[in-house]
Amino acid sequence: MPKHCILVGAPVDEGAIQPGCLMGPAALRTAGIAHELENLGHSVEDRGDVKPAISDVVEQAALHKLPETVGWTIALQAAAYDAAKNGDFPIFLGGDHSLSAGTVSGVAKAAAEQDRPLFVLWLDAHPDFHRLNTTTSGNLHGTPVAYFTGQDSFAGVFPPLPAPIPATQVCLIGIRSVDPAEHDGLLAANITVHDMRAIDENGVSALLRPFLKRVSAANGLLHVSLDVDFLEPAIAPAVGTTVPGGATFREAHLIMEMLSESGLVSSLDLVELNPFLDERGRTAKLIVDLTASLMGRRVMDRPTRSY
Repeated sequence: MPKHCILVGAPVDEGAIQPGCLMGPAALRTAGIAHELENLGHSVEDRGDVKPAISDVVEQAALHKLPETVGWTIALQAAAYDAAKNGDFPIFLGGDHSLSAGTVSGVAKAAAEQDRPLFVLWLDAHPDFHRLNTTTSGNLHGTPVAYFTGQDSFAGVFPPLPAPIPATQVCLIGIRSVDPAEHDGLLAANITVHDMRAIDENGVSALLRPFLKRVSAANGLLHVSLDVDFLEPAIAPAVGTTVPGGATFREAHLIMEMLSESGLVSSLDLVELNPFLDERGRTAKLIVDLTASLMGRRVMDRPTRSY
């Protein structure tokens, strides 16, 4: 079914230590994301880039760019809610992964008003499940999943959650770099985690299919958050947090094709693209190609047989 896709630029650079993600939205636009979506029959509305709100949060030495990140969260929460509230399909062009604190919580508010649960598929090398009092790096792109699932330490600092997402409605795939505090927190929260060994042993389809069945059974909406470092660095070098052993080209496309066929996805993050580290735009083009697979592009159709 054709969708009305709303592009929202989120040039967030403050959550990561390596500068350059603020150029991500421009790179994705240059790589032709709007053109690819229109070729697939979707309508596209580009709302330009969000600007951060002014935050009165006090800087903390242990947390890098805290007031700025809170300001982005406030602004993106409002922009995400506005883009999702009428049943349109928002695509958030990042920007480092701290932006998902705002995008996911804003989309969750819109889902709650439709009386539908929001599920989150997190495609990433990292779980991003640090609380503010457990991060050792102080880089806030490692905290969004903990924030939007309502973990402690964020109250009084980040904006209140309009609709916290139960941890059981989150699935992490591609994980291969987990800090000890995140490991313990994930086990306590009962989040579904499929690391790269699980992919090696089972394949991506066997891991993704049960989660999609849960979303469908609950009449849920599904937000997908795609981090460039989910992918093998050899095919996607434009990221400041490379971890060897990521998803292959075909594994990534298979996930996107399965998501498309499910008909469950209602919003999308494209994050951690750092064009400063890219090679002639190859990573930006790959992310656009993966988005096209999610939005319906196929080599061959797979008709439903009567036998």
